[in-house]
Amino acid sequence: MAELTETRPPQAPAQQRWEPKFNPWLIAVVVALAAFMEVLDTSIANVALPHIAGDLGASNDQSTWVLTSYLVSNAIVLPISGWLASLFGRKRFFLLCIVLFTISSLLCGAAPSLSLLIVFRAIQGLGGGGLQPMAQAILADTFPPQKRGLAFALYGITAVMAPTIGPALGGWITDNYSWRWIFYINLPIGILTLFLVTRLVEDPPYLRRLAGAGIRVDYIGISLLTLGVGALQVVLDRGQEDDWFGSHFILTLSVVSAACLISLVVWEWFHRDPVIDVHLFKNSNFATANLMMFMLGVVYFSSLVMMPLFLQTLLGYTAQLAGLVLSASGIVLLVCMPIVGQLTTKIPAKYIIAFGWFTIAIALFYSTKRIDLDISFQAAMWLRVAQAAGLPFLFVPITLASYTGLPAEKSNDASGLINFMRNIGSSVGTSMVTTMLARRAQFHQSVMSAHTTNYDTAFQNQVAAAAQQLIHAGTSAADAQIQAYGMIYQSMQAQAQALAYIDTYKVLAIGAGIMFLLAFVVRKNDPRAGGEVAAG
Repeated sequence: MAELTETRPPQAPAQQRWEPKFNPWLIAVVVALAAFMEVLDTSIANVALPHIAGDLGASNDQSTWVLTSYLVSNAIVLPISGWLASLFGRKRFFLLCIVLFTISSLLCGAAPSLSLLIVFRAIQGLGGGGLQPMAQAILADTFPPQKRGLAFALYGITAVMAPTIGPALGGWITDNYSWRWIFYINLPIGILTLFLVTRLVEDPPYLRRLAGAGIRVDYIGISLLTLGVGALQVVLDRGQEDDWFGSHFILTLSVVSAACLISLVVWEWFHRDPVIDVHLFKNSNFATANLMMFMLGVVYFSSLVMMPLFLQTLLGYTAQLAGLVLSASGIVLLVCMPIVGQLTTKIPAKYIIAFGWFTIAIALFYSTKRIDLDISFQAAMWLRVAQAAGLPFLFVPITLASYTGLPAEKSNDASGLINFMRNIGSSVGTSMVTTMLARRAQFHQSVMSAHTTNYDTAFQNQVAAAAQQLIHAGTSAADAQIQAYGMIYQSMQAQAQALAYIDTYKVLAIGAGIMFLLAFVVRKNDPRAGGEVAAG
C-alpha cells in the first residue's frame, strides 16, 4: 500500500518554515490549559454522583446518565474534529468549543433537575470534544518536528494528570462545598483561556487557505457516526449494570453500533468529502500508533479505576484517602513527562515506546504479587507509582509516532482520531475491568464455597475457632455460631474479590506485553527531524 508520504504536496517545506508570532511555549501552555479543563471534567463528576442524585431527587442508576451523556456527545465530536476545523477554521472552532464548554458548565452547575443536567452535560461534551484534538493539532503546527516531543510532553501532562487528580478534587469540592462547584470552577479557566487563545493563537497559512473551501456536509457519514459511536458508548458505559447481552437494550444497541460503524468505514472510504479521513489508516505507522493509543487508554484507565476501587471497597478507604494514594503517581508523571520529551529528540520513538510497555507490563505483573487485603497505605502508593512509571514513555512518543510521515494538512484529522482512540480505549478499559472484577469474584467465590461444607474439617475448625472467640467476647453460644458463619462468609467474599483483582492485573500485564512486541513494528523516525522517517 502506498504511504501518505508519497503524496506530500510540493508546498510542504514552506509550511514547515511558518512560525507563530508569539512564543510557542506560551501558546503551548494556553492550549494545554484548555485541554486540561476538558480532561478534568471527564473524571471529576464521578465521585459526586450520589450527591447529585440525592439533591435532584433521582436514583443512583439515573444519575449515571450524567456521565454517559457527556461521554456520548464527546465521543461523537472527537473523530470529526478535523473536518469541523477545516469547515470553520481551526482557531474559530477551538474558540467555539471553549465558549460552548464554559457556558454549558455554568448551566450544569445551575441545573434545577436531573433531566436538564443531562442535556447540559451532553452540550458540554460537544464543546469538550474539540478541545483535546485541536490543542494537540495546534502544538503539532506551532513547533517544528524536532521539538514536537517536548510540546507533546506538556500536553501529555494535562492528559494523564487530570484523570489522576479529578476524583480526589471532585470529592473534596463535593464534601466541602457543593457538587455544583465541580462545574462552576470551569468558568474562570474558560474565560481566561478564551481571552488568551483569541490573542495568541493563529492558523497557519495552509489552514487559512483551506478553511471552508469547497467543503460539503456529509450528512450520511455524520448520521452513521452519531448512531454508531453514541450506541457504542452507551453499551460500554451501561453494559455491566444491565448484564450485557442479557439485556435486550444492550443487545440492540450493540447491533446498531456494529452495523453503523462498519457502514461508516465503507461509506467514508469511497466518499469524496468524508467527515473522517479513514485513508489515514493506510499509513501503517499511523494505524499502529492508534492501536497502541487505544491500548494505552485501556491500561491507563483500567489501572486508574482499580486501585481506588480496591482501597475503598475492600479496605474501607475514603474517596479522599484513596485519591492521596494516586497523588504520588501524579508527581512522577509530572517529573517524567519533560524528561521523555527530551529523550524523543535523541532516541527514536519506537525504542522509547518499547521501554514504556515493558515497564508497565512488569509493574502490572508485580501488582499480582503485591495486591492483598493487608496492603498498607505506603505499599499501595508505591505500587501505583510503579504502575504509572511507564506512562510518560508511551503517551509522548506514541503521539509523536502517529504524525511520522503525515503531511501537515492532515494534523487536524490525525489528532482527532488519535484522541478518539484513547477515549474509546478508556471506556473499553473501564467496562472491561468492572465486568472482569464482578465475574471473576463470582468464580472464585463459587470455588471457595465448595469447601465451606459440614464435611470439610478445616472449615468446621475455622467456624469453631471463630465462635469460641465470640463467646469469650461475651456473645451467647447460639449467636456466636451464627455470627461465626457470617464472619467467614464476609472473609470469603473479600478474598474472592481480591483474587479477581489479581486476575484482572494479569490480563492487563499480558496486554502490555503484546504491545511491547508491537512497538518494534513502528517505523523508526529520525529524532533530529522529529516527524520524518529515518533513512535506512
